[in-house]
Amino acid sequence: KMITELINKMIEYETGCPQRTNHFLKVWAFAKLIAENENIDSKTKFIIESVAVIHDIGIKPSLEKYNSSAGHYQQIEGPVVAEKFLRESGYGTELIDRICFLVANHHTYDKVDGIDYQILIEADFLVNIFENGLSKERAGHIKESYFKTKSAKKLLDKLYLK
Repeated sequence: KMITELINKMIEYETGCPQRTNHFLKVWAFAKLIAENENIDSKTKFIIESVAVIHDIGIKPSLEKYNSSAGHYQQIEGPVVAEKFLRESGYGTELIDRICFLVANHHTYDKVDGIDYQILIEADFLVNIFENGLSKERAGHIKESYFKTKSAKKLLDKLYLK
């Protein structure tokens, strides 16, 4: 129920921008699938699904403030908005802290400190490879460099490398 409320809140937040709504829904679907395929515990799975929904929440303020949606701006602007959304949605401090950390680092690939972080990155890449029209060669490089879970590697293979 909380995830559904968060999704509805994000759809409202992204009114007039179907691209960003479609993006976060696809990332959420892949993240949920990977977490279930990897048999992730329910608390961590809840974090994964929550952050997948709001990971790009910093794009809107970044565009307004810097006229750019570059990843480093998203990481600066996203946590403040994410914290407000999560608090309003009934999330506790521990969950908010972790989810905001992930929002603040989802374009930083050398600080991965947990399976929630790893799956977020993999799900985001699975969507971005398609949305950005990356080559098979580039997709292969991303797999080798950033993918760790068996199920995400399998998805990437089936979607882009076979």
